[in-house]
Amino acid sequence: MDFQSLCRVIFVTALISLLCRPCSVTAGDIVHDDDLAPKKPGCENDFVLVKVQTWVNGIEDAEFVGVGARFGTTIVSKEKNANQRRLILSDPRDCCSRPKNKLANDIIMVDRGHCKFTTKANNAQAAHASAVLIINNQKELYKMVCEPDETDLDIHIPAVMLPQDAGASLEKMLTSNSSVSVQLYSPKRPLVDIAEVFLWLMAVGTILCASYWSAWSAREAAIEHDKLLKDALDEIPDTRHVDSGGIVDINTTSAVLFVVVASCFLVMLYKLMSYWFVELLVVLFCIGGVEGLQTCLVALLSRWFKHAGESYIKVPFFGALSYLTLAVSPFCVAFAVVWAVYRNVSFAWIGQDILGIALIITVLQIVHVPNLKVGTVLLSCAFLYDIFWVFVSKKLFHESVMIVVARGDKSGEDGIPMLLKIPRMFDPWGGYSIIGFGDILLPGLLIAFSFRYDWLANKTLRAGYFLWAMIAYGLGLLVTYVALNLMDGHGQPALLYIVPFTLGTFLTLGRKRGDLRVLWTRGEPERPCPHIQLEHQHSEELNDEK
Repeated sequence: MDFQSLCRVIFVTALISLLCRPCSVTAGDIVHDDDLAPKKPGCENDFVLVKVQTWVNGIEDAEFVGVGARFGTTIVSKEKNANQRRLILSDPRDCCSRPKNKLANDIIMVDRGHCKFTTKANNAQAAHASAVLIINNQKELYKMVCEPDETDLDIHIPAVMLPQDAGASLEKMLTSNSSVSVQLYSPKRPLVDIAEVFLWLMAVGTILCASYWSAWSAREAAIEHDKLLKDALDEIPDTRHVDSGGIVDINTTSAVLFVVVASCFLVMLYKLMSYWFVELLVVLFCIGGVEGLQTCLVALLSRWFKHAGESYIKVPFFGALSYLTLAVSPFCVAFAVVWAVYRNVSFAWIGQDILGIALIITVLQIVHVPNLKVGTVLLSCAFLYDIFWVFVSKKLFHESVMIVVARGDKSGEDGIPMLLKIPRMFDPWGGYSIIGFGDILLPGLLIAFSFRYDWLANKTLRAGYFLWAMIAYGLGLLVTYVALNLMDGHGQPALLYIVPFTLGTFLTLGRKRGDLRVLWTRGEPERPCPHIQLEHQHSEELNDEK
């Protein structure tokens, strides 16, 4: 890889390394809690999202999403148990006094108005309504709570808040002399969705492929290095200048600076998150994705098209490029452009995952952790970074900065592209299961280091460190998904679970096997110099002749 290409990859690598994303579900949490609205008798429901399915003249129409109130009866979770009721527009509209409408277990729609939510619900219940839909005066949803002085509530109908645009659509249906009926239910998410299984396999498989490639390249470099030494019996070359193939080693200083730089970049994303800023991130992601996809394809195809991979031509600005690189580059560019143009369609996640996986594999091939000391500092800093910006940032910004940026809540889009995602296939609420690049890339640096060490030390799979580090990562990621489901979909910092599993396993095994000092300092096994080996062989042959 030439200098210009390397610079582009390192630039995007730095950007991605700053985006340590938590595992999350972008459809939004189904169950919400609010310490500012404590539960009390008659007002103790959870804030749950509610589906409002509509029928116009008996034909199924639009579906809206609202939020259930703290008071009233709970809403059924299964669609088959939800009754379809006629929708009536309240008169008066705010339902602050008893409605003039004749209701017979109908659902009444009211405006937010100026009276208490519980007053509206009581008036609707007194008029024999089966439920009340309260339309907010803003586009956002609002949690309907009880007043502090309301201690003895007796509301037996469900109350649901809908956003302003949903109310406008329903009112348009009602004023067009159509018969409108609705159905209210709040389906629960499944404990495990098949999307999480596939996402787990993608993350583990990506690290596995990247580690194999990194270890294979390191062994090839070591073999080439030994050949150079064997060919120089009379002169020991300066091994410091042996070409490392564009490898970038991380040091402890850059690992510590990760926290500061990453935090500044995350705050900048949080403050500047908008449509144009997401577009800029999409462009950067496409540049990195093209480079990553091109690097992976060239490395793969060069096994079958060896001559094209070893024949070079000089191209202005890009330097010397192989014919194979020139052949695959147009396809990679076209792939990234098509994804960028159609990234909002339902199947665009496939292209995003392909570009993301290729980029992560390329980064893990180029960027190396030289020893366990640097890996420990890097993952420890990332561990603290993830916890702070997912949990502690709520105290400073009144919301989780990490999750807001990951979901793109302030951009009007589905979030930043620096993550892998798969649609939740059996979730009635839809959405995606996601994992950030940082949750694969950062542990992957340590796991790739373990595989390189095993290969250079000629360790078997069981006696080495890679297998156990890989298992530890898989278990850490599995625990992350368990925590995610136990927390009703609330975003979790994956590194909170992955780092202790992965790093703890590595340190424990190293100490137990007596390799910790070598792993911590050198980062590679001590190998006899081929030059000295040959001299010893030559001396032994001379002694035998004597």
